[in-house]
Amino acid sequence: MASTCPVGFDVKRLRAQVLATYDRVARDPGGDFHFHRGARYAVDYLRYDADELTFLPDECTARFAGVGNPLRIGPVRRGETVLDHACGGGMDLLLAARRVGPQGRAIGVDMTPAMRDAAAGAAQRAGLGSVVEIREGFFEELPVGDESVDVVLSNGVLNLSPDKERVVGEICRVLRPGGRLYLADVVVQRELKYEVRNNPELWAACIAGALPEYELSDLALASGLRDPRIVERFDCFRDTTAEGKVARDLRVHAVNFYARKP
Repeated sequence: MASTCPVGFDVKRLRAQVLATYDRVARDPGGDFHFHRGARYAVDYLRYDADELTFLPDECTARFAGVGNPLRIGPVRRGETVLDHACGGGMDLLLAARRVGPQGRAIGVDMTPAMRDAAAGAAQRAGLGSVVEIREGFFEELPVGDESVDVVLSNGVLNLSPDKERVVGEICRVLRPGGRLYLADVVVQRELKYEVRNNPELWAACIAGALPEYELSDLALASGLRDPRIVERFDCFRDTTAEGKVARDLRVHAVNFYARKP
């Protein structure tokens, strides 16, 4: 499986590269990156509702760098607890917070201080400060209690982890019985070559750590989740510089993926 990084891979360098990349997105969302960002991208490429995004502060939507649309996978109900396990600037998190309402909770975890600041500020400005809580942490070791979450949202971040089994194991740990995983992530059609998988810059661009599509369900099942299935696809790298850095037969794209905890 491609769920772990190559032997000898510099994990510390990868984490530093990812942190630096998304710190730069937080500080300069209009800068030059290998991937798309922002509300227009979310609407045109990923089928977000433009009207719904108008209720969110620009500081939140401008920093959006997801690859799919996990909130299209299934319902988020009033009063539920939702966890966005690498929330970035908080766009998905705030959309979920509006759905759970005042009786629910929306918890965002992120390792990038500037992203956490942006998400917390956006929640206050959107009038969702009483519902949203932002926590410092990593998705390999979530600062969230066992079986305390109804829905885990994940958008374009599983590929960033060098230990995907641990990440999905943490998702299973925090989900309540019957809880759902709504995940969007990058997939490829075959395992990437070593020189690509060993490139931290391409990891940070959400490509080098992408799983072959068939391994996504295997990973979910091995971690204790059930009923895994792909429900939608997105051409998230169209017209980006990342598109030309890998072989075309890989068919790099993103999927919306559902699984549940039994």
